[in-house]
Amino acid sequence: MTSFFSLRRARTILVKEFIQLKRDTVTLRMIVMIPVIQLLLFGYALNTDPKHLPTAVLSQDNSSTARAIVAGLKNTDYFSIDYDIHSDQEGHELLKSGQVLFVLTIPAHFERDLVRAEHPNILIEADASDPVATSGALAAANGMLSRVFTEELKGPLSALQSNPSPFGLRLQKLYNPEGFTRYNIVPGLIAVILTMTGIMMTALSMTRERERGTMENLLAMPVSALEVMVGKITPYVIIGFFQSTIIVVVAKVLFDVPILGNLGLLSLATLIFITCNMAIGFTISAAAQNQTQALQMSFMVMLPSILLSGFLFPFRGMPDWAQVVGNILPATHFINISRGVMLKGSSFMEVWPHLWPLLLFMVVITLIAMKRYRRTLD
Repeated sequence: MTSFFSLRRARTILVKEFIQLKRDTVTLRMIVMIPVIQLLLFGYALNTDPKHLPTAVLSQDNSSTARAIVAGLKNTDYFSIDYDIHSDQEGHELLKSGQVLFVLTIPAHFERDLVRAEHPNILIEADASDPVATSGALAAANGMLSRVFTEELKGPLSALQSNPSPFGLRLQKLYNPEGFTRYNIVPGLIAVILTMTGIMMTALSMTRERERGTMENLLAMPVSALEVMVGKITPYVIIGFFQSTIIVVVAKVLFDVPILGNLGLLSLATLIFITCNMAIGFTISAAAQNQTQALQMSFMVMLPSILLSGFLFPFRGMPDWAQVVGNILPATHFINISRGVMLKGSSFMEVWPHLWPLLLFMVVITLIAMKRYRRTLD
């Protein structure tokens, strides 16, 4: 009869597990890489108080006060003056396309009306589809203007400072005037759910074939890599469409999220995005030896897709290297498309700057997946 517990037997099992873990190099890499990646992302890339946000200026008053306002805006570090525009329409087009987050308008004869104590207005229009990204900048703008006029209204004009405010500041929060967080989260949630389910389901599909021993039957069939890929991912594409439909319907019915754009355009972008995720999962499945490795590799892709896409944290607040990585990920472009179509009513040409990277990514990752599968055939 063996004893209830033997230190020698336990040590033998312990040594055996370490040997097995050492042979599983993929798991070892994940054990090291996942904490490091999380630390780097949360420590360096993520920022809830973004600075140097793209801004357009429409200044119709060529005066020293107007120039002081623009200079003060730059000095806050929240605004980066990237465009000098000449019409309201130009500013609205830049806001709708996402090229700028703010448009500052200084009306004609602003300095003259200020000296006459006629209380002129300054207008700041903000893209509030991501309220977290713009709230800090709008608060800084209000304080900055007060400081600018304190410096400008000196000498004979110092009497104007006795009034509560010699000017009016009008803030217009476009696309989400109430600042509802759900308006920002729900469109991005489509991308996150499709990324999680699409990559994992497809990655596990092929590795499950290998573990069950049915891969040999699949390899023996007279089918090409593309035919296998299309056959394997099509059911999951249908599932992805079903998931996205549920999210859109629930968002509209329960959360009253506006859908201002064309649902056909959103469906086209969804199809391309789902295909991108399925191709990633197919590539992972061809590289993984078992389902555990497939899950680990899937998590390595999903983590940056969630954190660097602008879903939870303002994309503009990330450092340049994080924005470069984020622009490679399909989730970043799809989130911009879904928010643009649903909240801004964006047209095809307005979402095209984000649609063509999705198409390019889909083609490239599909070619990689087919190449990986051919190696499996060999």
